[in-house]
This record gives sequence, C-alpha cells and structure tokens, in this order.
Amino acid sequence: MDMALKGLKVLDFSTLLPGPFATMYLADLGAEVIHIESPTRPDLIRLMPPYANGQATAHSYLNRNKHAVALDLKDPANIELIKSKISDYDIVIEQFRPGVMQRLGLDYQTLSEINPRLIYCSITGYGQTGGYQNKAGHDINYVALSGIAGHSGRQHSGPPPMGIQIADIAGGSLHSVIGILAAVIERQRSGLGQYIDISMTDCVVGLSSMAAAASLAGQEKQGPEQSYLNGATFYDYYETQDGRYLSIGSLEPQFLHGLAQILELPIVAEKGASLATEDRQVVKQAIKDKIKTQDFATWNTIFQQQDVCVEPVLKLDEALDSQLAKDRAWVVSVPLQEGSTKSEQQLACPIKFSRSKIRYEFIGKPLGFDSL
Repeated sequence: MDMALKGLKVLDFSTLLPGPFATMYLADLGAEVIHIESPTRPDLIRLMPPYANGQATAHSYLNRNKHAVALDLKDPANIELIKSKISDYDIVIEQFRPGVMQRLGLDYQTLSEINPRLIYCSITGYGQTGGYQNKAGHDINYVALSGIAGHSGRQHSGPPPMGIQIADIAGGSLHSVIGILAAVIERQRSGLGQYIDISMTDCVVGLSSMAAAASLAGQEKQGPEQSYLNGATFYDYYETQDGRYLSIGSLEPQFLHGLAQILELPIVAEKGASLATEDRQVVKQAIKDKIKTQDFATWNTIFQQQDVCVEPVLKLDEALDSQLAKDRAWVVSVPLQEGSTKSEQQLACPIKFSRSKIRYEFIGKPLGFDSL
C-alpha cells in the first residue's frame, strides 16, 4: 500500500488553524510538507495550552508529518533561498492578508515565473478582492457574515457560540484541499499551475446549502426556529430529566411512526409531519414533556436498539471514547519523533481508502528542526 499524494511537495507559510489543518490532511495523505515559520514571532498555535510532551497539543496535532523550518522572511537572503528552491515544489499555501506576499516578493506572479507548474493557494477571511479584503476577522465573524449564525439558534436567546471553528475548517481548510487537488488534476492536462483564492467567508456561505437555495429562489425569508431543520419542528435537541440531551431527527414516516410508538405519543405520528405552526408546536411540546420524564441513561438504553434516528448528545471525551470511535478508529497513536516508541494520541484522518494508506510518522516538530 502506498500513499495517495506521495510525490507532491508543499511549501506551507500558513499559521493558526485553516492552512495548517489543510496541509496536515495533505501530509497525512502522503505529501511532503515543509512548514515555514518565523524564528522571532512563533505561531500562536505553539503557545496555546494545554500542553503534552513538552509542547502545545494543538501544534502537535496540526503539524504532524510536517518538517519545520525557521526563516525570517524579512531577510532578503531567505527570500532568494526560497526562490532558488521553488522549482522543487508543487504547491504553496499562505494565509497572510492580501498584498503581504507580494511585498515580500513571494507572490504567485513572481514564483510562477520561476516555476510555471506551481499551484499557489491563498487563504484569507474575505478574499483577495472587495471592500472587506483588508479587514481582520475570526471564525465567529465569518460565520456571522455568512448568514449561518442568523439562521441558527433560538429566537429569544440568539445564535450559539459554536465550540468548533466552522469557517476556519469547513470553509478555509477543506475548500483549500479541494481547490489544490483539483488544480493538481488540471495540471496533468495543461502542464500549468494556477492561483487559488480561498475566502473563508465565501466558502462557509456554501454550508447553508438548502436554506440558501430556498431564500435565493424567492421563498419566505427564514430566521431561527422558522424552518424545518433549524428548530421550527420536532427535529431538535431535548433535555432529559437529569439535564443531558437527546438528538431527535425522525423525519421520514417510518422513523416518525417508530418514535411515536416508543414514546407512546400518538400525536407525534398524527401531526409530526404537519406544516401548520400550531401542530408543530404541540408535537414538539409533547416530546419535550416526555423526554423530561426519564434520565439520560434510561433513554439511551431505550433507544440503543431502535432504528429511529434518535441519539444521545455526547460530551467530547465521551464521543472520543465511544464504541463508534473504536469501531471507526477515530483516534490513533502518533510517534513523538520518527521511529520513537513513545507516542501521543490524536484524531485520525477520517478518509479511508481501499488501497492507499494514511501515515502517522511523527507529531508536530520543534521550531527550526529541519532545513529547506
């Protein structure tokens, strides 16, 4: 078994989460990734607690399988060094604000004249053009501007602060990987690389999918708890007697009728699919009241063997130690160094191939451990 991206070489100038997550996937799939960092301004990921094995756990995870090189990009000698080596690389990924790489002399136009086959991906909050291009932002801002936050949450309490970085990862990281690999395939036909402009806000807008499709087609504007899948129906989370939660998604008729039977609530089967607001509210309240009568463990036992799209809301540590996590190998042990017998547990790459293998050679390295 070989690795799917073996032979691709990536020069990674990104920091924090979006770019490093994207290049971690590329590295897991076999690409050789060289991560360029400043020797004087460390990537904040290296400093963020908690720590294990002498360094930040986020750094150890996001930079696994990558080689770490310390280069001061304000030093003209280092710029010339990069230019002298750029023909050896297939992909450049960077995450500076628009114009920074141009001022450094490392922009796509300059580097592609040296290596016409170069694929160059820039990740920013708002893209390389438009009135927002130079604004600072974080995940919460991108999700807010995308319309997703305004479509989610509760009418009286507002949008929830999510515990994960939706725009950074689902927007910036994964769309970058898609764009890069599409450009690699296109290069096989044309022999030429190209520039990829990834705006995390642009990309996260696409995650609204069905709701955006309805809005753009002229349907009624939708706010929190006003559409089929954002809280207006019984498709929701329900609190148990002991303050835990169940997720109920029994949308299809067979699941809906099964749910009604298990809960001994005929009204769920009778009115669960109704489009009338009053019917929806009655059904939802009936389910709320019923779920409140038993504790989390009891409901888990009841629904464990039932195929009706009802599952417990797990805490993160519970999820990572669940039977599903074991069955699907969510967690792997990654050596601290190449060939080391000591290891650190990390999330596995979720992509599973029939032939190609995923590699876990070492966790993120100390700064300046390698050379370009």
